[in-house]
Order: sequence, then C-alpha cells, then structure tokens
Amino acid sequence: MPGDYTIVKRDEMKILKKIDIYIIKKFLGTYFFAIALILAITVMFDINEKLDSFLKAPLSATIFDYFFNFLPYFANLFSPLFTFIAVIFFTSKLADNSEVIAMLSSGISFKRLFVPYMVSAAIIAALNLYLSCYVIPPANVTRIEYMNTYVKNKRVDYASNIQLQVEPGVIAYISRYDNSNKTGYRFSLEKFDKKVLQSRLTAQTIHYDSAYLWRVNNYVIRNFNGMREELIKGSTLDTIVPIEPSDFLISQNDSEVMTTPELRRYIIRQKERGVANIKNFEIEYERRFAMAAAAFILTAIGMSLSSRKVKGGMGINIGIGLLLSFSYILFSTVTSTFAVSGATSPMLAMWIPNIIYTVIAIVLYKKAPK
Repeated sequence: MPGDYTIVKRDEMKILKKIDIYIIKKFLGTYFFAIALILAITVMFDINEKLDSFLKAPLSATIFDYFFNFLPYFANLFSPLFTFIAVIFFTSKLADNSEVIAMLSSGISFKRLFVPYMVSAAIIAALNLYLSCYVIPPANVTRIEYMNTYVKNKRVDYASNIQLQVEPGVIAYISRYDNSNKTGYRFSLEKFDKKVLQSRLTAQTIHYDSAYLWRVNNYVIRNFNGMREELIKGSTLDTIVPIEPSDFLISQNDSEVMTTPELRRYIIRQKERGVANIKNFEIEYERRFAMAAAAFILTAIGMSLSSRKVKGGMGINIGIGLLLSFSYILFSTVTSTFAVSGATSPMLAMWIPNIIYTVIAIVLYKKAPK
C-alpha cells in the first residue's frame, strides 16, 4: 500500500538521522577528548622544558599570555593528527562491537554511512580554518611576545643592505637599520621614469616616526632634467615614504601573527617591492587551507581502514592510523622545505601531501565495502 510505504520511508529516515547524530557525536566527542588528553601531556612536557623561564616570569603572564594562547595554537597545528586518531579509535570500537556490520546489514550502504563522517570533518575543517585565519594569529602576538621576553628572544631588530621598491619606479636603500632607536643609516631614494633617473635623495640618517612618516637628516636632493641638475640641501626633512620597518625586519614567527587577509595583502605588497625572503609567509598562507582540507582526507582514510572488524582488535587499526597520521605530518614538513629551497612553489609544496593521501583515501574507500 502507498500509505504503508510512506510510513516505512519515514521510519527509515528517522533511523538514518539517529545513526547520523550518533556517529557525529561519537566522532566529535572523541576528537575533543583526544585534544584534551594530548594537550594535558604537552603542557607537562612544556613546563619541564621551560621551567627556568616560567619561574622568572610572572605567574599570571605564564597562564594567560602563554598557555591560554599556546594551547589553541598547538591543538590547531596538530588537528589532522587528532582527527585521524578520533576516526580510527571510535570507528574501530564500532567495528569491534559489530555495530558497523549491523548498520550495513540493515540496508545502509557504505556510501551512506560515509555521510556523517564527512559532516563531522566539515565541522572540524571549518573550525580549524576559522581559528587559523582569524583567532590564533592575534593570540600568537601575545604568545610570541611572552616567548621573546622570558624564554628566547627571536626578534629581528637589525638589518643591513636593505633595498626594495617602494612603488613602481621608486627604489629605496638603507645601508643599516637599528630598530631599537628606529634609525636607518646611509639612506637613498631614487625615482625613475622608464629607467631614466629623475631624482635622488640621500641622507646620513633616516628616523621612522609612524605610518609611513620618516624624518631624513643631513639630506641632499638632486633633481635631473636632461643635462640640468637642481641641488637641494638641508638638515631635517619630514617626508612620506610608503615603507615600514616590518617590511624588511622579518623574523621567523612574523607569518604566524597575521590573519589570512593580512597575510595575503602582505605577500602581494612584498612581491611588488621585490622582497625575496617571503617564502615562509607564502607557506603559512597555503598551509592554513591545506590543513583544513586534510580533515576530509584523513577522515576518509581512517573510516575506510577501521570500519572492518579484524582479528587483532582495534589495536592494529590504531597502530596503522598513528603511523599514517605521523607520516602525513612528517611529509608536510619535508615538502615545505621544497618551497624554501625554491624547488617547488609554496602552493604545490603544501598540497603535495594532500594529493598523495587523497589517492590513498580513494583506493581504501573503494576496497572498504569489499
């Protein structure tokens, strides 16, 4: 009867929704439990490693400035590992309890069973992307400042032989810059029109004030008009030069303190200025998106691996899962060096692991139902 068929379909939909909710709760619950467990262990190791520095710092700064910002950073950094462990652990447990067999025997296809896993992966990926793009970078400012003050100072306060394109046709040069007093030495600013020098400003020192405002001292300006030259000298001149110390004082952690829109603007601006050492910024930009995509790939691998009940129990699945997850993180680290050395582009370097593990995921997914 048509009415009976409709009732049966509704009952099936209710059962499927309950199974979806059940799997999503298990997945996310295990994911956050794994994060909490590993973070607790990490905190203990971190305290042991930096104990001398923590004793020198105020307790409130250690708790609120460092650990409150370090824990989200670490959790997001190793989210692919936590995702994989969560999938392997709870799916192996479902398979070991014959729950996966019961679901498939009731008429649910392996493809349909895959849906709540992908929904959970989408939630994790969206959360990781939002955190890495907008939340963690501002938090890193406080964390890195604490590290520079109490643990190890990695600030870059000095630079030499700085040359960059301020804007099209305008080249700035600073022989040496000291950020402690915001002063540069032996400064020059040259303006070209189709490779023809139009003017040249030189100064003994240049002092940074704020927002592109610089003060040049003991300056000489030469304006060229064909064979004629106009010479202007002075002791002090306030001028607008659209560069900032952050454009050439680049430290190791600078890429981690910028939100994704800021990072993209910075990369574009530095490329226009001809700055060469921005590989770390490009790698960080691509890494944020590649890590978010990894949630789907590793979920597919983990679910395909652990959905089958094996004789050795879920210990074998967990062992294989840990091996694959750690190999993914190691592979990502190795390929990032390809971009630093110039062997590949930063985008390709960060997406190579995802491409390879996507192939692995497809193969395992096709074999899993068999």
